[in-house]
Amino acid sequence: MRIPARLALAAGLSFLLALPAAAQQERVIRFGHLNNADHPVSFGVKRFGEILAAKSGGKMKVMEFPASQLGNEMQQQSALQGGVQQMSAPATTSLAGIVKEFGLVDFPFAVANYAQADALLDGPLGQALIAKLPEKGLVALGYWDLGFRNVTNSKRAITKPEDFDGLKLRVIPNPVFLDTFKAFKANPVPMPFAELYGALEARAVDGQENPFAVILSNKFYEVQKFVSATNHVYAANIVLVSKKFWDQLTPAEQKMMNEAADESRAYQRQVSRAAAQKAVGELQAKGLQYNEVSPAEQKRMQQIAKPVVDRFAATYDPAIVKLYNDELARIRK
Repeated sequence: MRIPARLALAAGLSFLLALPAAAQQERVIRFGHLNNADHPVSFGVKRFGEILAAKSGGKMKVMEFPASQLGNEMQQQSALQGGVQQMSAPATTSLAGIVKEFGLVDFPFAVANYAQADALLDGPLGQALIAKLPEKGLVALGYWDLGFRNVTNSKRAITKPEDFDGLKLRVIPNPVFLDTFKAFKANPVPMPFAELYGALEARAVDGQENPFAVILSNKFYEVQKFVSATNHVYAANIVLVSKKFWDQLTPAEQKMMNEAADESRAYQRQVSRAAAQKAVGELQAKGLQYNEVSPAEQKRMQQIAKPVVDRFAATYDPAIVKLYNDELARIRK
C-alpha cells in the first residue's frame, strides 16, 4: 500500500522534530592564538573548550592552535573573516585596523588597576565596540586578561620618561603605541610578535613592551637585562568567532558558546593575574633587574602622552569617545 506523499512528509517532519538534542551536528572549532601553551590565554582556551564540550555533550570540540601556528594576528583575522578558521583570541589592539575605536582600549595610563579595567571592558564601552564587529565578519564573546604592559630592554632601567630617550623599542604595529613612544623620544619599531625574540637576540632592537607573563613565557630574559613596571597600558584579549561560522550555528549552539565564554572569562582573568604576579619573581630569578616607576614619574609619563590621546580621540566616532570618557569618570570614582 502506498503512503500519500503529504502523510510521508508529515511523518518525516515529526521524526526530525522528535530527534533528541544528542543528534546535534558535530562541530570542530579551530581556535588559534599567538601565545605559548603555558600562557594564560592558552589556559582560557582550554577551559572554554572543556565547558563547551560539557554543555554540548561532546558535540562541539575545540582544537587549540597556540604559538602562531595558524599565522600572525592579521592572518588569523583574515582567516576568521573568510570562514576558514572558527575562533581566535588576539589582543584588542589588532582590531584597530578594521574598527579604529578599538584604539581607545590602548590609550596609555587610562586605568590604574584590574577592577577599573574589567568595569570598562565589561560595561557599555566594551559592548559598544563589540557591536561594531559583525559588519566586519567577526563576532566577539567578551574580553580576557592580557595584563598591564611593561618595558624590557638591554640598556637601562626605565624610572622616568627621559630614560626612553633613543631606545629602539619593538611595539605592536598600532599608531597609538607608535606615537606614544615617539612622545617619550624612544625609537619605536613596529614588528610582528613572532619575529621579536630573534630581533632582541640580534640586537636589531634594544627592547620591547609586553605583560610580565608574556615576557616570561617567551624567555625574553635570555636576551634582555632590565624589566621596568611602567604599567603604561592595560591590555586585553578579545574572544573572536568567525561570523560565517557563527551564522551556521543554531540558537542553542550560540547560547552554549556565549555561556562557555562567560564562564571561562573569570577563570582566565584569575589565572592571568596570578601568573603576572608570579612572573615578576621568576623574571628576577632568571637575572632580569626589576624596578617600579614612582607614581609621580608615572603621572609625568601620562602628561607627555596626553596630546597623543587627544589627537587620536579626535579622529574617532564622537559618540563612542563620549561614552569612553563617561565610563572612565564612572570607574575612577
